[in-house]
Amino acid sequence: MSPAISDRALRELGRTEGDADSLGLLVRDQDTRRLVLLRALLDAASAAPTTVCPPPLLDRLREDWALLEAAERADRAAVRTVLFHPMVGPWAQRLLSGLAATTAPTPELRADLAHLSALAAAAAIRAALPCTARLAPREGLLCLPTLGAVRTGPGPVELAYLGSEVTIRPTGAPPLSVRALPDGTMCSADPRWLPVLALPAVLPGAGPVPLDDLDPYRARGTGLERHGLSGAPHIDDSERKAWNESWSAVEPMLRVGGEHRLTEAAVLLRCLVPLGPPPGSGPTGRSAAHCSGTRREAFGAVLSSRPATPAYFASTLVHELQHTKLAALGTLVPLHHEDATPRHFAPWRPDPRPFDGLLQGAYSHLALADYWQRFALGARRVTDCDLAWAEHARSRRQVGAVLPVLAGSAALTTEGRVLVNEMITVYHRLEDSPPPAGHLARAEAYVSTAKVIWQQRNGSPRS
Repeated sequence: MSPAISDRALRELGRTEGDADSLGLLVRDQDTRRLVLLRALLDAASAAPTTVCPPPLLDRLREDWALLEAAERADRAAVRTVLFHPMVGPWAQRLLSGLAATTAPTPELRADLAHLSALAAAAAIRAALPCTARLAPREGLLCLPTLGAVRTGPGPVELAYLGSEVTIRPTGAPPLSVRALPDGTMCSADPRWLPVLALPAVLPGAGPVPLDDLDPYRARGTGLERHGLSGAPHIDDSERKAWNESWSAVEPMLRVGGEHRLTEAAVLLRCLVPLGPPPGSGPTGRSAAHCSGTRREAFGAVLSSRPATPAYFASTLVHELQHTKLAALGTLVPLHHEDATPRHFAPWRPDPRPFDGLLQGAYSHLALADYWQRFALGARRVTDCDLAWAEHARSRRQVGAVLPVLAGSAALTTEGRVLVNEMITVYHRLEDSPPPAGHLARAEAYVSTAKVIWQQRNGSPRS
């Protein structure tokens, strides 16, 4: 067993559970990797040819880094709120790749380098460190990550922070004043200022959850449409209110799934990125259609269209946070040595999946099967009970269709074998409270039909 994780923690995670200590281990590892990645950016820029990172750009980057260091000396926790924001990960990965892949500073590379100035300014403001900065807007917005954004034109923006006042001077437009509040939020009477909406913490002592529709890296480079997801639009006040109302009912729904579901949301969820409704589904709120996803490089973020009901909102978090959890675990300790060839049948996807994708999907659907079973057993309304049993039966049958492939792999590591064995234990434990026979039959038919269609498109699955 790897010294990186205890047997107890690994078995908890294998059951799609995990207490604050087990999940905290994953968080600390991811946070350490983020700091190493940020340091690698500075080193990569310093080592890049002057044709890629000319001296003026490198000097600016070093000035921004110095401001980050000064802000961290003033208030380390405040600065790490910014540095550990999920969307810093995609930005850093993109910039690191850009520094290595180009022979000249492209407009995109310049914009990515300039984003460090916005991060440093946001960190200084959170740390209550007076600063001035010259910032570059992007697509009509100047974003201060974790704080908000300013609608502005294409020219540079001057920012000055002193006391609790931030003065922002866009090119060719009147200045605006934004006040930094003690709770870490910012407010302004000027309509050009767009704050990040902070959703209440799911548990006392946990931090609020930003609903981030402003960060320029929240969906950049994801190819959302290729994965059946919609774009990540800016949302208006009415939609923000609707998200807030939906969120207010999530805590009791998560509690239905067990205290561990509340714990994982409190420990792992760092921001929500609102997506539009799935392509072709019509306006938000007029359809039960829904889409959601996570990004490995954006630890702690869940991208989601607004779910139709609180129960589906909770199930979305259960589903996506399993991906977050398992991806972080697989980074901490290797779970298998299978290759990345997409060849496996997965009942939840029309395309062949690599082994790792199969493991990810089975893990998240196992958690869904557990959540919906608990929901069904506690439901008082017949319609709620019926819906929950249907979701449970389908999710569990989907997992059952792929568990033999996972269990039969000779490429599982010791840790991977423990994880899969615990998944099998949970799968069989769910048999203790079976759904009505009709739901079982429909779930069997659903998976059988999915396999026939998959075979018609892709040929026989290979194990």
